Amino acid sequence: MYKNIVFDVGGVLFSYQWTVALSMGGMSMDEAKVLGPKLFDDPMWNQLDLGIRPYMEVVEELASHYPEYHDAIVNFLTDVENMPIGRPVIWEKVHALKEKGYSLYILSNYSDYMFGRHTAGCPFIDEMDGILVSYMVNVIKPDEGIYKALLQRFDLDPSECLFFDDRPENIEGAKKCGIDGIVVTGEDMLAGELDKLLAVK
Repeated sequence: MYKNIVFDVGGVLFSYQWTVALSMGGMSMDEAKVLGPKLFDDPMWNQLDLGIRPYMEVVEELASHYPEYHDAIVNFLTDVENMPIGRPVIWEKVHALKEKGYSLYILSNYSDYMFGRHTAGCPFIDEMDGILVSYMVNVIKPDEGIYKALLQRFDLDPSECLFFDDRPENIEGAKKCGIDGIVVTGEDMLAGELDKLLAVK
């Protein structure tokens, strides 16, 4: 039986309206749909999550890769509160897991700047027994170092942990460290998996 449930944030505890957030900087929705994947796949994006350089310095360098959208990108990565969409149904199940006696953790790739703004006031934060975010250890998933840091910092037995993440490569990274994982493909799917955990404890 699992004792520790570990959650990613984006695509798990939140969904994102990144096209809307990008369009608030002055570009069209069609432009936002094209630019978004390019930004997230740009090697500079990882620099934000690693936390090894000043946040706005990395934002400026990333925006310079797309000069025609420079100002929109800076706006997108400065006024970041427009991006996340809460998942209250999932948050209620997180609370129920806590009441059932599970220990709860966050393991996520995030910059300090974004993480604080996206999670401010979110009830699931207070449910967590531990939080490890990439900027805290300067390592990002799926590097094995971040999973090992989680296990060491909170003295967890990997065989007692179950990890939810929306990226298959991050689940594979966890499994290499002995942590079971489930790829989250949507909110309803995740709700069903959490219900299964609630039913067995």
